[in-house]
Amino acid sequence: MRQVGALTRYHLELLVRSHAWLPPFLTYALLLVVGVTAGNPLLGDLGYGAAVLLPVSAWYVRSVLGAEPPAARACLVAAAGPLRVHLGALLAALTAGLVLAVAEVAALWWLSGTVANPGVERQPPAGSALAAGLLTAVVCVLLGVLAGVLATRPVLMRPQYGIALALALATVALVAPASPANAAVRVLVSAARTGRVAAPWGELPLAAALLAAAVAGTAALAGRRPG
Repeated sequence: MRQVGALTRYHLELLVRSHAWLPPFLTYALLLVVGVTAGNPLLGDLGYGAAVLLPVSAWYVRSVLGAEPPAARACLVAAAGPLRVHLGALLAALTAGLVLAVAEVAALWWLSGTVANPGVERQPPAGSALAAGLLTAVVCVLLGVLAGVLATRPVLMRPQYGIALALALATVALVAPASPANAAVRVLVSAARTGRVAAPWGELPLAAALLAAAVAGTAALAGRRPG
């Protein structure tokens, strides 16, 4: 486990040094600028910010896996094994998405006006809204990383289709009624209209379980298809 932690730190450092973190971050910031206005109700903006995190988190998986030169990756796989290297890369992408989620919630809190829509009779406390927004963002990050996992090596060996597949999977995760991300975002949007805030306690473990199953499967596959 210590070796996986060291590999995660290595991939995070590589992501930062290569500036591969910058395009997803700038895209996310641009989408927030387009979709969020200062003074908007907090709950609605938190729902929007969490939803946009899903495809951006998938992008971070591709950024982490693509930041390492092939020769360096081959040496790392020979030293640590393909399973640990792949797991370290995915944990690095997950960490980047979670950091962005925390920054998003803090920024929207600073920019927001009322917690719920102005017509709501009783405004909910900001603390409960922020907690629900952060948990919803985490759900979307988990499913975004899941989409990225399924749209990159070793599952998808033809990288030219990766972007389209990741975008398609992220869209399905957002719009499918059975998706934990769809349910969590809908709860936030509904809370903005009603003032009744509920944290996605059921959706969070489901999203984590889905990601864990996908990571376990792809990590095992990486042992057979390390390319």
